[in-house]
Amino acid sequence: MSDIDNPVFSPTTGLPGLDEVLSGVAPGDNIVWQIQDLDEYRALVRPYAEAARRQGRTLIYFRFAAHAPLLDEDGAQVHHPRPGDGFDAFVDQVHSVIEATGVEAMYVFDCLSDLAEAWGSDRMMGNFFRLTCPRLFDLHTVTYFAMLRHVHSRQARAMIAETTQFLLDVFACRGRVYIRPLKVQHRSAAAMDLIHAWEPGERFRPVADSGTVAEILAASGWQGLEERMPGGHWQRHFAAARVLLARRRQGHADPSAEAERFARLAGMLFPDDASMRRLIDAYLTLDDLLAVRERMIGIGSIGGKALGMLLARAILRRDAPALHARLEAHDSFYVGTVVFDTFLVWNRVWWLRRRQRDPAHFLEGLDEARERILAGTFPAATLRQFEGMLDYFGEWPYIVRSSSRLEDRYGNAFAGQYDSVFCFNRGPRETRLAELLDAVRRVYASTLSEGALRYRQRRGLLGEEEQMALLIMRVSGTAGGRYFHPHGAGVGLSMNPYPWNPAIDRHAGVVRLVAGLGTRAVDRADDDYTRLVALNAPALRPETGFGEIARHAQRRMDALDLERGELVSAPFELIVAGRADFPMALFTTREEADRPPFLTFDGLLGGTPFAADLRALLACLHAAYVHAVEIEFALNVGGDGDYRINLLQCRPLQARAPDGEAVEPPAGAPRVLEAAGAVIGPSRVIHPRRVVLVSPAAFAPLRTAERLEVTRLVGRINQLSAGLDLLLLGPGRWGSRDPFLGLPVVFNEINHVAALGEIAAMHAHLVPDVSLGTHFLNELIEAEMLYFALFPQRVGNRLDEDALLARPNVLAALLPEAARWAEVLRVIDVAEGELSLYADAENQRVTLVGAAASGPPTAKR
Repeated sequence: MSDIDNPVFSPTTGLPGLDEVLSGVAPGDNIVWQIQDLDEYRALVRPYAEAARRQGRTLIYFRFAAHAPLLDEDGAQVHHPRPGDGFDAFVDQVHSVIEATGVEAMYVFDCLSDLAEAWGSDRMMGNFFRLTCPRLFDLHTVTYFAMLRHVHSRQARAMIAETTQFLLDVFACRGRVYIRPLKVQHRSAAAMDLIHAWEPGERFRPVADSGTVAEILAASGWQGLEERMPGGHWQRHFAAARVLLARRRQGHADPSAEAERFARLAGMLFPDDASMRRLIDAYLTLDDLLAVRERMIGIGSIGGKALGMLLARAILRRDAPALHARLEAHDSFYVGTVVFDTFLVWNRVWWLRRRQRDPAHFLEGLDEARERILAGTFPAATLRQFEGMLDYFGEWPYIVRSSSRLEDRYGNAFAGQYDSVFCFNRGPRETRLAELLDAVRRVYASTLSEGALRYRQRRGLLGEEEQMALLIMRVSGTAGGRYFHPHGAGVGLSMNPYPWNPAIDRHAGVVRLVAGLGTRAVDRADDDYTRLVALNAPALRPETGFGEIARHAQRRMDALDLERGELVSAPFELIVAGRADFPMALFTTREEADRPPFLTFDGLLGGTPFAADLRALLACLHAAYVHAVEIEFALNVGGDGDYRINLLQCRPLQARAPDGEAVEPPAGAPRVLEAAGAVIGPSRVIHPRRVVLVSPAAFAPLRTAERLEVTRLVGRINQLSAGLDLLLLGPGRWGSRDPFLGLPVVFNEINHVAALGEIAAMHAHLVPDVSLGTHFLNELIEAEMLYFALFPQRVGNRLDEDALLARPNVLAALLPEAARWAEVLRVIDVAEGELSLYADAENQRVTLVGAAASGPPTAKR
C-alpha cells in the first residue's frame, strides 16, 4: 500500500487529450459517465485500466451487473458483490473491499443502473453512490462509474450529480464518440457543456459548428421541455400495470400479464416473507397494489404493519363480506422504506446506524445517531408529498405508526418496540407540517432505541436488514368537541390464552375492551381496569377476586385534547360530558338511580351482535393465516345504534399453541407454592435451578428510589441466570410504570425468566391486571414465559415463604455490593430436580413442589 503523498501516483483517465479537457484528474476524483449503451463505457474503461497497469496501481473491478464484463481478470482484482443480497449487504460487501484496499487505488464499477433494477429503486442506487463516493474520495482513489441516460428519476440523478466530482455525458453519433462535461468540480468552467469529439490519436476536439452540435443532441434521446423525464424504475412498472387495467376495463383482459405484473409489484411493495407472500397472492389484487401506490409517499416497501392491515381487510372482503361491510373505510397513507434509507444517508446517520449490527457494539453511538435523526431534514420532493397528504386530511387528527420491514410477521411481532405518534393537525399549514415532520423523525429515531435493539438482539435479528416504513392513519372518532376519540377500542386474540372459567372456549377468542382510544388497551394502564371478554361467553367476568363489578370497572379513558394538543388520560365522565353522541346505554350500567353510571359494556355485549361479529372476524382471519392472530380495532356507534369497526392492525399471535397435556404434581408432594386464578401460557413442567423472591412484606415499606434500586438488582440477577430456568416471584405488577404498584422492570431485566409470578399481597387494593393484548404481556408470551398470579388471601392459593427462606440466600455471593438488600431480595439456588413447577393452564393452577415428591407427574385425561 502506497503513502497518500507518494508522487508516483499520477491520476489519469488514460486518455491524455481527455485529461486536458478536464484540466487534470486528481486523487479522490469520482468520474460518472452517462451512457447510452455499454460499448461507450467499455471504450473508456480500457485505456483507464491500461494506465493503472502501467503505473502499477491496484485496480479493483466491482463486477455485479448482468451485462457483459468490462474488463478481463488479468491485471485487475475482480470482486463480485451481490445486489440480490439486499442494499445493506451489498454496501458492506463493497466497502469491506474498499477498506481492505486502502489509499490510492483505482476502481471500475459495473453500470449502476443494474442496481436500480435489482433493488427496485432509483433512489437506493443514488443512496449507494452517496455512501460510497465520499469514502473513495477520502482514500485518494480514482473511480469510474456509469449510469444509463434517460432511465432514472430526476431525484436519483441529482443525488449522484451533487456528490461526484465529474459527471460526463457520452454520445455516439455517425460512428463517432462525443463527450460533454456536465460537472467538473473545482476545474475549468470553460469545459462545462462543451461537446468534444474523440478523434484518432486520443485527441479530443471541441465541436464548434452548430450543425454538428444540433445533430448530436437531437440524436441523444432528449425528452423534451415537458416533465417527461422517466420517473424511474417504480414509475415504469406501475405505469405498465395501469395499462393492463385499462385494457381489462375495455374488455381485453390479459390474466397472465396481470399475474406477472402483480408478482413484480408485490415484491416491490411488501417485505420478502414466504408466509406472508402466500396471503398476498391469495387475497390481494393488482387493483389493490395500484391503490396503495396512489397513496404512497416515496417508494420502497410499506412494511409489515401496513401489510397486515391491508391483508386483514382483503381477507374479510373475500371470505366474510357481511363483516367487511361493518368496517370503516380506511384512507391511510404509506411512507416507503426508501424515504427512511434516504433520510439516513441525507443526514449522515447511515454509518452510525450500521454499528448496531455488531453484537459487541450495538448500543454504542445511539445518542449521536438519535440527535442527528431528530434534527434531520428531508428532500424537497418528500416535503411536497407530505404537504399533499396534509391538504387531503385537512385538520383531522391522524397517527404516524411504525411499519418496519420486520414488524408483524410470523415469529416476530415487535409489539411496542417502535413509536407511534398522534398528530393533532391543527392550525396553519406550516405548523401542521412541522408537527408531521417531528412525528416522522420520532418514529425513525425509535429504531435506535435501546429497547428495540435489545429486542432484535434477543430474537437474533441484529444482522437482519431493518428498514422503517410508516403507516399514517386517520384517527377514528367523531369531530366537534374538545376531546377526540373513538367510542371504544380494543385488542382481540383469536386464541384465548387465559380461560378463567370452564365455560370458556379457548378457540372462540378474547377481547380486551376499553372506552376511548386504544392506547389504554395496548399499554398497561396501572391506574385502572379494562373489560376482558371471552367471545363465546361475553357475560362472564374473570373469577379472580377483582371485587364488585362497579369497583373494578374502567374509570379513566384516553383521548386527544385538541385544545391543548396533548394525549390525555382523564376521568370517563369528564371526557364524555356533554357528548350526545356517546353511546351511554350500550357502554354503561347504573347501579342505582342516584349514582353515576360506570363502564361495563353490558349493553354492547348483550344487546348487539358485537361479540358475535368479533368472534367471527377473528375466526375468519385465523383460518386464512392458519395461525392464531391478534388485531387492534376502534369502534364507533351511530345515532341509530348501529356500529362500525375500524380494523387497525392484524398480525400473527406470537404464542405456542395453547393446548398441552395438563399435568398434576405427584400425590403427597410437599407444596411450596399453590396459585389458582390467572395462568397464561401452555401447560408445562418447569424445573427451576434458581428462585428469586422479592419479599412482599419487606418491599412494601421501601421508598420509590429504593424500589427502583431493588428492581435494577433483579435485572442484574436475571442476566446472571441464563440457562437456569429462573422462577421469579414478587409483589404487585411486574412491569408496572409505577413503583408503588410493583417492580417496574423492562423486559430485558426478566428475559431469562422461565416463570413469572405476581403476588397480590403488597397493597390491600392491588390486584394483578390480566393484561392480555398489552405490549408487556405480548413480550412474555412471545418469549414463551409462563405468567401466573398468586392471591394469598384466597382459597387454593398459598406461598410457603418459610420453606424458601430456610434455604441459603446467595445474593451476596452473586453481587457482594447488594448484600444490604438480603432481607428484601432472596436468591436461592437449587439442585437439579429439587423443585418442580407444574402449570395447568386448562384449570388455571400452578403448583411448586419440593424434592420430597416421588414418582412421575400424573397426566390428566
